[in-house]
Amino acid sequence: MRIIPVIDLRGGKAVHGNGGDRARYQLVDSAILPVHGDALALAHAYARLLASSELYVADLDAIDGGTAQYAMHRSLSRVARNWIDAGVRSEADACALIDVGAGRVVVGLETMPSFAVLHDIVVRLGADRVAFSLDLRDGEPLTAVDALRAMRPTELVRRAVDAGTETVIVLDLARVGSARGADDVMLRELRGALPGVDLIAGGGVRDRADLDRLAAAGANGALVATAVHRGVLG
Repeated sequence: MRIIPVIDLRGGKAVHGNGGDRARYQLVDSAILPVHGDALALAHAYARLLASSELYVADLDAIDGGTAQYAMHRSLSRVARNWIDAGVRSEADACALIDVGAGRVVVGLETMPSFAVLHDIVVRLGADRVAFSLDLRDGEPLTAVDALRAMRPTELVRRAVDAGTETVIVLDLARVGSARGADDVMLRELRGALPGVDLIAGGGVRDRADLDRLAAAGANGALVATAVHRGVLG
């Protein structure tokens, strides 16, 4: 089970995700970080504490339709192999992230216009540099595209795999920063349907017991943040 620490970026600062209500995210106040919201210091602290060579970065400005924080992405890419979700909506968006050092571009359901775009990105960059994020809110697909919203999570992941994706993040924003625990039921269903996919769980990891449950459900890795900030993991 790989542990991939998370940084949510807004305005160049690290903020603490909580329930997917981005307007209410506050600067990270962490047990491992002396200065609230210092994204670069947080990346170094994660690398030191968790001995992780990977880092998941959610660029909230870009996801919400603003400009990606390219300068910060370039700096963070010098600390770890970054998985960057910066509201990718096109092949050009994905290539711009690679240019600033992304190790892997995350194409999120929330901003992806179609599976054709995902396919084009995978063809351009290679499957090893792309991950599809199954963005959910309380188990329901999070997307502005009606045709995608009508699909079940398993069908969405099948379509992503058909588009060439080999890595899938299952991210329920309603569970982020909560004490609800991660959705091991959803992970188990997806693992049964798609045994060969690299599955990464995101949202709600509270402690090592949650990590054990996710591993038993078939997850290959998990995104973590709140449990580290609270001193539970580390």
